[in-house]
Amino acid sequence: MNVKRDFFEALCEALERIVGSLDHEEVMRSIVESTIAAVGLKACSLRLLDRRRRKLIFGSSTGLSEGYIRKGPVLIEESALDREALDGRTVYLENAQTDPRFQYPEKAKQEGILSVLVAPLTAGGKPVGVLRIYAGEIRRFDEDEMRFLEAMARLSGLALENARLHQTLRMDFETLVADRYRIDEH
Repeated sequence: MNVKRDFFEALCEALERIVGSLDHEEVMRSIVESTIAAVGLKACSLRLLDRRRRKLIFGSSTGLSEGYIRKGPVLIEESALDREALDGRTVYLENAQTDPRFQYPEKAKQEGILSVLVAPLTAGGKPVGVLRIYAGEIRRFDEDEMRFLEAMARLSGLALENARLHQTLRMDFETLVADRYRIDEH
């Protein structure tokens, strides 16, 4: 019972932080920080699907080394783990160092990553990225942890889409204002 209440409270706290900003970078940072604080694991990362839908681009992380973050591109074609997640499934890897679905098992070993749980980020019913949590030991994620990560991923996808739309509108508005001033000057 305490675990459920803690995840519920963590989700509420995370939402307050996430929806409190329309800055894309700040939203991503809040997502990973809130997620890792709630689950108490080694690390968390967020990656976004590129426009061509061929790779996942680094968004934000906490608990991972700079070397691990810069390990190389996460290519959808080479990462069965991420293909599964982008198909809408939450994916569990007991051991990322030996599971063939993990694209960089040697880097996972160097980083001390063993178990991984990945949930899809969606917006408007379409995949936009993945949210991952990493454990430094072999562990099973219980139903509450899985549901929490899925809820965080769904809400985070919406928050990121709102931040993106806000940024687009702001840029369009600034362009419109600049054009208006140019017209008024002539």
